[in-house]
Amino acid sequence: MPARAELIDWIFRFLEQGGGVLLAIMLASLLLWLLLLERYWFFRFDFPRLKQSLEQHWQPFRHRHDWLARQQREILLDGLKQTSETHLSAIAALTQILPLLGLLGTVIGMIETFDVITVFGTGNARGLASGISRALVTTLSGLVTALPGLYFGADLKQRAQLAVEQAEVDLD
Repeated sequence: MPARAELIDWIFRFLEQGGGVLLAIMLASLLLWLLLLERYWFFRFDFPRLKQSLEQHWQPFRHRHDWLARQQREILLDGLKQTSETHLSAIAALTQILPLLGLLGTVIGMIETFDVITVFGTGNARGLASGISRALVTTLSGLVTALPGLYFGADLKQRAQLAVEQAEVDLD
């Protein structure tokens, strides 16, 4: 149990060191991971059922080549595209917001550092280190938490495009 207590203590010290901005980064990162996991769940489990339902709706129109059949095909494919791309813009936005939150923490940390310099001069090394540490911790956290969003967001976007392209082929 002592290792668990030490880990919890380290986590709280890390959060205290980063301040409120680090908490915002953690919440945004948690939301990013929830959205990523939801999309992978969708493509693994829900998409096959959706595609099967789409093919059943298309079945009465399959051998028709009139305007109504083309319209029905477009409606089905548009719905599939919208469903496949759900949350992708939120994932992209969070991926862009996380480094900016890190930058905000950097600015706040540097302001704290300059406040210490203003009050105590350069003689208070502990005060200077605290502000610089906050700046670096939040910058690192913002950048590191955005990286999975870049990779997995691009992967999910590609999966959505391939899924719609495959559905177009299957509906021909």
